This record gives sequence, structure tokens and C-alpha cells, in this order.
Amino acid sequence: MARVTGPVCRMCRREGAKLFLKGVRCDTPKCAFERRESAPGMNVFRRGKLTDYGIHLREKQKVKRYYGVLERQFRKYFDAAERAKGNTGEVLMSLLERRLDNVVCRLGFGQSRAQARMMVNHGHITVNGRCVDVASCLTRPGDVIGVKDRPKSLQWVQASLEESAREVPEFLSLIQGPQPEGHVLRLPEAEDVSIPVQTQLIVELCSK
Repeated sequence: MARVTGPVCRMCRREGAKLFLKGVRCDTPKCAFERRESAPGMNVFRRGKLTDYGIHLREKQKVKRYYGVLERQFRKYFDAAERAKGNTGEVLMSLLERRLDNVVCRLGFGQSRAQARMMVNHGHITVNGRCVDVASCLTRPGDVIGVKDRPKSLQWVQASLEESAREVPEFLSLIQGPQPEGHVLRLPEAEDVSIPVQTQLIVELCSK
């Protein structure tokens, strides 16, 4: 994933939706999106109405920025969703929700997806007892997401769990304790997605 070096709150304002890119800060009055919901830029009020293509594109960009994936990665997920059985849009969102960095974030081990991705890349997270350092790894039902048994990793996760107040989705379960771990109960479904998204617009755009 390419690193965003500028202010990430601009992306929330651009998409017109809170993407929770700064973790706990997004739930406080300090959130930049709450204080200034207009799109970034000097001439924002001079811009005309979005075209049909623009509406479709903004929906896709919102999902990409929310999950922290680039265009090539997103296309791979879409191609896999097209080949799979079922509704293409729902399968696409299910694949994105199954990413290891997203699962780590949804469990509360990381305050944001960027932090969760860094934790995975630095070897703080285990899957079924084995260290996994690939953030895009897709989890499966029955997987156990744990924390590496070392003081720094455990301290980091415990601090994040104490600060985070978000609910764990129904397709996951969290067992707290001296060494917290999460369980993947089933594949994520449409109601498990934590961001409002019109998947049909994305499918129409990517199918052209």
C-alpha cells in the first residue's frame, strides 16, 4: 500500500463521509470532518454538479480509501468477485472485509487500518499460531487471530483495546485477557460492512 504523506482527513472531506482513518480521534470533536465537511480546495464552491461517471467514481474511491488498497489491488478483488458465485458487489465487500489488516482493526487490536497494517507488517499478529506479515492475507472461518507473545506486541494491543470503543462485528468474536485473540466465525456479509456503500455503482463502473 502506498503511504499517504499528506493530511488524511482531506480524503474524508473529498468523499463526503467519515472514513475513520485516524482511529479514536475520528470519534472525538477533534475530527476534521466534523468541523469542516466541505470538500478540500480553494474553489470548492465553484465546482458544478457531479456527472454520472463522477458519482460512480467517488463511490469506488471511497471504498479504496476506506480499506487502504490501490487500484491494481482493487481490480484483483473485483475480478475475483466477478468470477465467484453470488452478487458481485456483496462478494467484493466480503473480500475486502476479510483482509487481515481490516480484521485486526475491526477486533480493536489497531485503532485504524493504517495502524493495523503496520502491526501486521512488523510481525505483531499471528494467524492460527503462526506469524503472518502480509496485510492483504484473506482470513477464513475458523481462523484465530492472535498477538505475538512478546511484551511490546501485547502492550500495544492492550492499549488499543482500552482506547477503542467500537463494537466488534458479528462475523468476529473477541476474547480479551492477558493475551487477547479474535475468532473468525463466518464470512462477512453485507450487513457487516461498517461503511455505507452502494456496491451497484462500483460494479457498473468496473464492468465497463
